[in-house]
Amino acid sequence: MRRRQQILAEMHKKGRGVAIIPTSSELIRNRDTHHPFRFDSNFWYLTGFEEPDAVLVLLISDTPQSLLFCRPKNPERELWEGFRFGPDAAREQFGFDAAYPLEDLDRIVSEHLIGAQTLWHGLGQNPAWDQRVGQWLEHARTQSRAGKEPPMIVADWRALVEPMRRSKDVTELGLMQRAADIAANAHIRAMQASRPGLYEYQLDAELQYAFLQAGGHPPSYPAIVAGGANACVLHYTANNQVLRDGDLVLIDAGCEVSGYASDITRTFPVNGRFSGAQRDLYAITLAAQEAAIAATRPGAAFHAPHDAALGVLVQGMIDLKLCEGSPEGVLESGDYRRFYMHRTSHWLGLDVHDAGPYHEDNEWVSLQTGMTLTIEPGFYVRAADDVPTHFHNIGIRIEDDVVVTDSGCTVTTAAAPKTMDAIEALMAENA
Repeated sequence: MRRRQQILAEMHKKGRGVAIIPTSSELIRNRDTHHPFRFDSNFWYLTGFEEPDAVLVLLISDTPQSLLFCRPKNPERELWEGFRFGPDAAREQFGFDAAYPLEDLDRIVSEHLIGAQTLWHGLGQNPAWDQRVGQWLEHARTQSRAGKEPPMIVADWRALVEPMRRSKDVTELGLMQRAADIAANAHIRAMQASRPGLYEYQLDAELQYAFLQAGGHPPSYPAIVAGGANACVLHYTANNQVLRDGDLVLIDAGCEVSGYASDITRTFPVNGRFSGAQRDLYAITLAAQEAAIAATRPGAAFHAPHDAALGVLVQGMIDLKLCEGSPEGVLESGDYRRFYMHRTSHWLGLDVHDAGPYHEDNEWVSLQTGMTLTIEPGFYVRAADDVPTHFHNIGIRIEDDVVVTDSGCTVTTAAAPKTMDAIEALMAENA
């Protein structure tokens, strides 16, 4: 309710208006089977309501109101599909000013658009909603001959909601810490289970078991379990190849708790022991991450952790003779991008790549206490004629989740081992 009141106050600065904020719908997988339902993050952030096919309507005026439109009670459907709140219980449980069955949405929105100055809509997010909102707006415009004024401004409510989501409150941080703890334990389980001859999907199964057993369901994204050369494919998700003795395996996996995501990557040797070339690349990647974490603090620009990590990685590439020239020259030419082609951080929260701009007024956003982000440098060396063969097909990424604090940042995923000594010691226990 507090978040809705805050958004209503911001919207009121543009005068009277109506905001339309729908959640997701269930999607058919095949015939009468559905994909697992996941609510729209922005809708849930403002409502806490988890049922599909619901719509939040905000009426912006001197006496603002929040209305919910949802599926009605239906005992027969509930017998098959489970409990529904229905409008009356939803209004009382979630603090709406009023709630109505979905079938009333067109009529009530059309009534309130007359005399509104601004229509707030997430344009382009869903073509079906674009069409529906357009029809409401056009219907309101046809009544202008009768002296009824339609909205003259269409604005995107996401520009107000999504920046709010960057900074997390105490409750949100608690949920994210729980998701981080569950995911860290899942990575530990995968390290302990690893051995040559397993398939990537068998380590994936260890992750999924750990998520489900601890209540961290669903996964916050499809897990990446990438052995050997597969680790050089950034979004590899086939997870169907055998894990070979002497290779590294990169696991990028996280889970959700009450919608809030964790996002961890660890890279470790399939057989439990790092080789010489693997050690060289891993040490540089870990040092890059440590530099990025040290650069994560209030007042720093969002890109500061990336710049810190990149400086370490580039110097390491030069030292290993993978790049030639000075650090400044390699940065200017972009030659390093053969081995490191992504940024070091992204926002984290209700979405694994969470909402909120990275630039404001043509400047990088400044980090503030309560912001949550990832720190994930990588080093990927594919087979190439100008690369020494002992580095071929080694892909490494080390990713942690951090919360910006008053004095720096806290790593919420620190329970997952990441130094070479700690990883080898853990894996040796199950050798």
